[in-house]
Amino acid sequence: MKLLLDTHVWLWNLLEPSKLSHRVARTLEDETNELWLSPLSVWETALIAQKGRISLAPTVKEWITASLEKVPMKEAPVTFDVAQATEEIRLSHRDPVDQLLAATARAFDLTLVTADARLLRGTGFRTLANR
Repeated sequence: MKLLLDTHVWLWNLLEPSKLSHRVARTLEDETNELWLSPLSVWETALIAQKGRISLAPTVKEWITASLEKVPMKEAPVTFDVAQATEEIRLSHRDPVDQLLAATARAFDLTLVTADARLLRGTGFRTLANR
């Protein structure tokens, strides 16, 4: 299975694995699954750290680099196809990052792993709920 990790799932996997459901934890640990991450999640992580909501040491950049070496991810870039796929997904809210993550899942045939109820209610892309 090809899994696109939502920002919070990526962070929980690294910082607070107890927040992951048993099902999601097992799925992420299964080496036959591909783990994907959007650069938007890296950007969101930097913003969260800048706001002081999480502490990443020694620096945000070094933490992200080390994290990606520890748990390698395939990069799910924002492409023309992703931008066009936003027309094929439906969300109850207009958060542009969520729209692009959902469209990324659709464009690259990925399953979005999330605990975000708003994303889980969306249509036009596959999800795996962290419940």
